[in-house]
Amino acid sequence: MRKFLLEKYNIPVPRYTSYPPANHFTEDFTVDDYTGLLDGSNSGTPFNIAIYIHIPFCRKICHYCGCNSCPAGNGETVLPYIQALKKEMQQVIGHIDKNRPVSQIHYGGGTPNSIDIRFIKEINDYLRSEFRFISDPEIAIECNPAWLDFDYADKLVDAGFNRFSLGIQDFNENVLSMVNRDPALIHPSDMLSHLRKRNKEIKLNLDFIYGLPGQTVESFTETVREAAEIGPDRLVTFSYAHVPWMKKHQAILERKGLPLPEEKMNMFVSSYNLLLERGYMPVGLDHFVLPGDDLYNALKEHKLHRNFMGYCTRRTTGQVYAFGVTGISQLEKGYSQNKKDIDGYIKDVEAGILPVEKGCLLTREQMITREVITEIMCNKRIDLSETAQKENISLNELKKILGFREERFDDLINDGIVVLGNNIIEVTETGSLFIRNVAALFDRDYQEKKQTYSKIV
Repeated sequence: MRKFLLEKYNIPVPRYTSYPPANHFTEDFTVDDYTGLLDGSNSGTPFNIAIYIHIPFCRKICHYCGCNSCPAGNGETVLPYIQALKKEMQQVIGHIDKNRPVSQIHYGGGTPNSIDIRFIKEINDYLRSEFRFISDPEIAIECNPAWLDFDYADKLVDAGFNRFSLGIQDFNENVLSMVNRDPALIHPSDMLSHLRKRNKEIKLNLDFIYGLPGQTVESFTETVREAAEIGPDRLVTFSYAHVPWMKKHQAILERKGLPLPEEKMNMFVSSYNLLLERGYMPVGLDHFVLPGDDLYNALKEHKLHRNFMGYCTRRTTGQVYAFGVTGISQLEKGYSQNKKDIDGYIKDVEAGILPVEKGCLLTREQMITREVITEIMCNKRIDLSETAQKENISLNELKKILGFREERFDDLINDGIVVLGNNIIEVTETGSLFIRNVAALFDRDYQEKKQTYSKIV
C-alpha cells in the first residue's frame, strides 16, 4: 500500500451504508410515508426479509462509541423497552406478506448481551411464530466480550444464533482502559473453541478499531497478529471515526491524545499486509475473510451485497425491517428511521403510533444511483451498459443521472485505483481501500467539505 495514496485520498467521504446517506433523511417524512413503504415492499426486491433489532443498553459507555447507546443503569427501562419493541413488531408485521421468508436477523446496539437472555429468546421465538425462514438463515448478534461468559453464549446458541461478532477493539489493556472499555471475560480463542464444540457451523467475527489513544503501529499490529492466530472466520478493522460534533463524549479522547494521521495510516497498512500474509482476503471497506467464507465466494462471483447490518450474500440479503430506537428500515423505495429518544419511542409505540423520526422516499434516479453505488461498494465493478439495459434506459440517460464524466476518473486511473474501459469501471486491489472515493464520483449530491463524514482512515 503506497502511503502517498492514503495521504491524497484520505478525505471525508460517506460510508455509503445507504444511498442517499442517512444525513439526507428529513423530518417531513411521515408515518403514512412509512406504512406506504411497508405495504409496497411486499412487491419489491429483494423478496426476502432481513430484520434488525436495536438494543441500546450498555453497562458502561466507551468513549470512542459512535453508536446509539445508553447506560443500562439499574435496568428499570429494559422491560418497558422490550415490551415496546415487541409491540412495534406487531404493528409493522401486519403490513408484511407472510409468504415472504426471513433470511437474516441481526441484533446490534448498544450491547445486546447486556440484557437478560430471556428477552432475546422471547423476540426470536416471536419471529419464528410469525414467519417462515429460509434454510440456514443468518442469525447474528453483536457482543461485548467483557460481559460474555460460556453460560450466556450457550443460551444464545439455544436461541438460534449462528454468528457472533465480538467487539474486541484491542487486546492491549492499557488502550482499553484509556477508552473506558473492559477486556474480554473469556479469551476469544477459548470462546471460539467452546462455540464450535456446540455447533461446528457457528461463525465468529472479531472486530477491532484503529486510531484510538494509546495505540501505536507496533501495538496494533501485535493485536491483529494475535487475532489472526485465533483464526476467526471474519476479522474487521474499523477506522475510528472521530466526530465529537455528533458524539460529544468522544471529545474526552482528545485530552488523552489521538494518534497522528500518519500513525493511523501506518496502523492500517501494517495490519492489512499482515492479514494478507496470514491468508485472509480483503472484502469491501474493512472486512477480511478466510478463503471459502461465504463473503469471499460471493465477491468472486460478483454477488456480494451490503445493507445497514453489514456485508452479506445475495442468498441472505433482504429488505431490512428495523425495530427499536434509531433503527433504520431499508426498503426498496425508501428509508425510515425510528426516534432516537427511548422515552419518546416507548410513548409512541404504547399509543399505537409507529415511532418514525425521519426518512426518505426515493426517486427513480436515486434508486438507480443506489444500485450503482452498491455494486461498486460490494463487487468493485460496474458495467454501465448492462445497468442501463437492466433499468430500461439509454446509456446517456444513465450517465446523466449519475453525473458521469470520464475525465473525473483521470486521477483514479493514473494512480492505479480503477480501470475504465467499454463503460466498465473496475476497482483494482490497490483501490479497495479507496472504494468510498470511487463511489462518491457517482453521487451527484456529495460535497467533500461537509463535516458530517469521516475520513477514509
